[in-house]
Amino acid sequence: MFSAEKIREILESELPDCTARVVDTAGDGEHFAAEVISSAFVGKRLVAQHQLVYAALGDHMKSDIHALALRTSVPAE
Repeated sequence: MFSAEKIREILESELPDCTARVVDTAGDGEHFAAEVISSAFVGKRLVAQHQLVYAALGDHMKSDIHALALRTSVPAE
């Protein structure tokens, strides 16, 4: 079973200036919601921001994470 904490650790280590809040929405270790703030998102459209998150999570998106609801944004100035 995967954990929200593990997802947070991966995102914060892979994305620059990242702060992530992740919750296991179903309590099953497969369905998560994440709010991710990173300077990597500056100047990028929403789809590109989400692609960066998926890339950071890599193969976990194929094997450990069944669903991930995302909210992404850039750091406040």
